[in-house]
Amino acid sequence: LWFYVSSLFLLYKTHGFHIRFHVEELQLATRLRATSLKERKHFGGIFRDHVVDTRQYLEHVRESTTGTLGRPVKLFTNHFRVTSRPQQVTYKYNIDYMPDIEDGKVRSELLLQHKAFIGECHIFDGSSLLLPHKLLLPKTELVSLLKNQVVKLTIEFISELSPNSPDCLRYYNILFRRILKQMNLKQVGRNYYNKQEATEFFDHKLVIWPGYVTSIFEYETSITLCADVNHKLLRMQTAYDLITGLRDPQTRKEDVEQVSKELIGSIVFTLYNNKTYRVDAINGEDNPRTKFKKSGGAEITFVDYYREQYNTEVTDLTQPLLISKGKWKKSQQDTPHKPIMLVPELCYLTGLSDKMRKDYRVMRDLALHMRLDPERRQHELRKLMNTIQTNREVQRELQLWDLKFDTNFVSFSGRILKEVRIFQGRRAFDSHPQFADWSRETRSGPLLNVKSLDHWLILYPTRNYGAASSLVQSLRKVTPTMGIAMREGKILLNTDDIYLFSRLEVSDTVQSYTTVLENHVSSKTQMVLCVLSSEKKDLYDGIKQYLCVKCPTPSQCVVARTLDKPQTLMTIATKIAQQMNCKMGGALWKVETGLQNAMFIGIDCFHDIVNRRKSIAGFVSSINQELTQWFSQCIFQESGQELVNGLKTCLEAALKLWCKHNQFLPQAIIVYRDGVGDGQLQALMDHEVPQIESSLRSVYPKDSGCTPVYRAEVGCCAAAFTLKAL
Repeated sequence: LWFYVSSLFLLYKTHGFHIRFHVEELQLATRLRATSLKERKHFGGIFRDHVVDTRQYLEHVRESTTGTLGRPVKLFTNHFRVTSRPQQVTYKYNIDYMPDIEDGKVRSELLLQHKAFIGECHIFDGSSLLLPHKLLLPKTELVSLLKNQVVKLTIEFISELSPNSPDCLRYYNILFRRILKQMNLKQVGRNYYNKQEATEFFDHKLVIWPGYVTSIFEYETSITLCADVNHKLLRMQTAYDLITGLRDPQTRKEDVEQVSKELIGSIVFTLYNNKTYRVDAINGEDNPRTKFKKSGGAEITFVDYYREQYNTEVTDLTQPLLISKGKWKKSQQDTPHKPIMLVPELCYLTGLSDKMRKDYRVMRDLALHMRLDPERRQHELRKLMNTIQTNREVQRELQLWDLKFDTNFVSFSGRILKEVRIFQGRRAFDSHPQFADWSRETRSGPLLNVKSLDHWLILYPTRNYGAASSLVQSLRKVTPTMGIAMREGKILLNTDDIYLFSRLEVSDTVQSYTTVLENHVSSKTQMVLCVLSSEKKDLYDGIKQYLCVKCPTPSQCVVARTLDKPQTLMTIATKIAQQMNCKMGGALWKVETGLQNAMFIGIDCFHDIVNRRKSIAGFVSSINQELTQWFSQCIFQESGQELVNGLKTCLEAALKLWCKHNQFLPQAIIVYRDGVGDGQLQALMDHEVPQIESSLRSVYPKDSGCTPVYRAEVGCCAAAFTLKAL
């Protein structure tokens, strides 16, 4: 099943088969009804990851999950069983602060001033307190000191928690994070990293911190600790270094537009407090000498603040400041808050730049270090568990709560299914079961469905004449083997490039390309092939916008530098020819799913984290039984909205198109829904599944004798709608 899923997504990514791209912005509801199962107030609240259990409705797996097909194999997971946990009742208390304190770390420090009262054995999440014993009074008022300010704490009893309460799991996770801190791991975001074992790549100016991501969760009949290896990638470059690198050497002023383009939306890391921030804007009016008000009301400059608070000196007093709006939940959107001001000199850049991603040496070195094979991953996780077992401070903390972990990986039996056959033209071959890659086998032989290349254009700047000619010659060599009939292309020189040949800096403009396209693209044009002299995003976006929106025509872009390697030119030409064939409505290959008259649907949401604009839900569905032709549609939603409105309209359009191609409606519909966490599963079934059911009832005739029957297998993130006779 996993292979079918990967094959389907690969088919969708690679084959643009006959896709009808129809974008329709639906009228959005003012507010999506409250469907989330997560309710949090401030730092605490109830947190439950509900798993939707539909196994009871699936007859073929209701009693057994072992199956019968395939060859049995023993598998190891990255889970460790919790062999012991508290068996007594625990007591939950709510903590209120007067005046209110927002910083979770400060709240914890104020509470710990009364450690003798609450006891050494306690778990605090910033808002609620878990104790193994009951306090004398149901409500207690205490006084703490925050520098010279008096803060009143009110500890009020909420409820008793049984050992099997789902709330206990959240507190176990908080306790385990405390253990990771005791192991000298530094918290960055949600995960913890070992700064002492950092690996430095001086050639690439990168630093990698190894770390772990952990979660204690109930899995079937037992509670397990899920642990995995994680890495934090930092650059040996600050935001200040980037800004100064973009300064004009004569005026000594930075290009504000270019700085904003490079920094806005990026994540920076501050070593003085081990926190990450998202850069939302650049403040050019203020600088480190600007004063701001501290929580106590006193004014201080950024220079003095970092000197007093973190013993850190800021050297450039004229640099602009970075603005981070912070992470504010939708429930707190109306809460007034001030943005966070950051000094670029103290902010290290994280992640990879576009230039780094295109550098083969950088990606190779990082892959060798960060892509761990199963043996190395097991070794790192065993090292974590050994440290937990041998660290006295950690063991003492665990013994207070009677928590013990098995040091062995959870194992079970799996099955290796029979390899899936790939059909291309009159040939058939097996895919590799481990890598799911059959690109080498597809390079020779006719394609499944070919489109002749009769009317097409190739555009390129004058200085890239050699690259364009080499590409055309290579296409002539590879297309006959694929079965593609290719006529001589009409080669068009960009007229602006000829006129401005001596001014190369303006040779590649969107206007120059679109002018030629306006004069030469007609209704007969099947394909436009553009050779670009650089990887400028604005140039690529401009060409695609014109050919997708203003003048809908299939297009293919390639950077001239890619064509400069003779040893790989034939391989590149083959892939370009395959993509062009798909975009014109052809097909490369197909797989046999073993299902008859089944429609496959994929749904996912894109969230614009850079500009925080509207989210976009993507809907794609197969419209033929060979899974080589697809229908797609987009739905615009409110920013950050994951649950999709408007599925009924999408599915109805997909079913009508299926019926047009096949002359009948599908007997089964399998939906793959990505991007949904465990805590949203029930909300998804309450909100999206009824839309799909309603669509089926409206499309299928009432007198057809069929009714939709819904079954969901959450483990595969799939839902199936089958039609059974009444």
